[in-house]
Amino acid sequence: MHMKNQLRAAAGVGAAALLMAGCGSGAVAPPVIAHGVALREPLADPRPYGAADTKFGLDVLNAWCQADPGANLVLSPSSLASGLGMAYLGARGGTAQAMARVMDLPATGGQGFEAGLQARSAALRGLDSPGVTLAASDQVWADPTLKTQPGYLNAVATGYDAGVAQVPLLSNPDRAAQEINQSIAAATRRQIPQLLSPTSLNGINLVLTDALYLRAAWATPFQASQTAPGPFTTAAGQRATVSFMNGGLFRAVSVAGWTAVQLPYRGGKLVMLALLPPSGAAGCATPAASALGAMTARLAAGGTTGPAQARDVSLPRVNLDVQVSLKDLLSELGMGVAFTASADFAGLSPQPLSIGLVQQAATLQVGEQGTVASAATAVGMQPTAVRVQPPQVVFDRPYLMLVTASATGEPLFMAKVANPAAH
Repeated sequence: MHMKNQLRAAAGVGAAALLMAGCGSGAVAPPVIAHGVALREPLADPRPYGAADTKFGLDVLNAWCQADPGANLVLSPSSLASGLGMAYLGARGGTAQAMARVMDLPATGGQGFEAGLQARSAALRGLDSPGVTLAASDQVWADPTLKTQPGYLNAVATGYDAGVAQVPLLSNPDRAAQEINQSIAAATRRQIPQLLSPTSLNGINLVLTDALYLRAAWATPFQASQTAPGPFTTAAGQRATVSFMNGGLFRAVSVAGWTAVQLPYRGGKLVMLALLPPSGAAGCATPAASALGAMTARLAAGGTTGPAQARDVSLPRVNLDVQVSLKDLLSELGMGVAFTASADFAGLSPQPLSIGLVQQAATLQVGEQGTVASAATAVGMQPTAVRVQPPQVVFDRPYLMLVTASATGEPLFMAKVANPAAH
């Protein structure tokens, strides 16, 4: 039975802001001045959405690394997928097809797709538990002059529980940027104090924000007394001395030359996978989604005993803070039509729109006690003219990290560590 539910404005872990021409954005605690009707249907399976976001994240991370192979990279696939997903709900025709293909969206249409997004959102919010602080929220910020389609407001209400607040994007972009940035800063616990500049909002009249913040404690903390300096070979082939956290009894498996170590957080709902590429692999090596799935399945199959076991894991402490424009990368991956005058977002607004900005900021701190991470993604739209078990795993060369939901596989954060000594 369908139940009506008003959208609420919220803030949370990591932030994705979708800037779209035709609507504006607003304040730190903005009043919801419009809302759609959220249809509550029997929850769908969120795991296909976790798998889709994982493949999408790996594709983006690989493309980003190819463009900047020596850099530390941090990405929130979950936040990026939410920001783009809110735009996708208003896409039509070839634009929708291109976005779905690049984002690897499940092949469900209409209300079934929105129900799946609803299940994804509910599963993500359900990760908040003892030992894990995870806040996630979505918000639509609209310029008073923009008209949105009623069906679109219902769709973002159903899929993302997102409400609408007004801000003067067109008449006062300075104020609009300040209000959005304050909201994101609060949502990310000041981890991301500024995502948008007033100039970035020129011509923008709709902003969609997805916010994420994570603080998670390890199920088995590393002992600070065991942390010690050691050598690390950077992506540039240079030697650096970094601080290694040392511990044992973490499950590990090898698939296709990759070694995956599973580091669980308290409560068992969230895990980190630290992925060491094959020795001699290229600097931008990224596992295939199928190989990652095989590693995840094998790691989930048992406890800390048996063949899938690694002792004396050495993992660098890291403190990463990255900002990146993803518009060009997404175009190269096949989403280019969404950025052109041929874009079709008729389901969002009667005004012709195209995406003009995709910006993400993300932070990731990994230490002896656990992980603190945040992300903020801005997608702006503008009007258009018309198998072998190693005895020890030492992460002493570039490696990847994924923070994922255990039950759904939803990838909250991905990172490539090229040089832990760089901040």
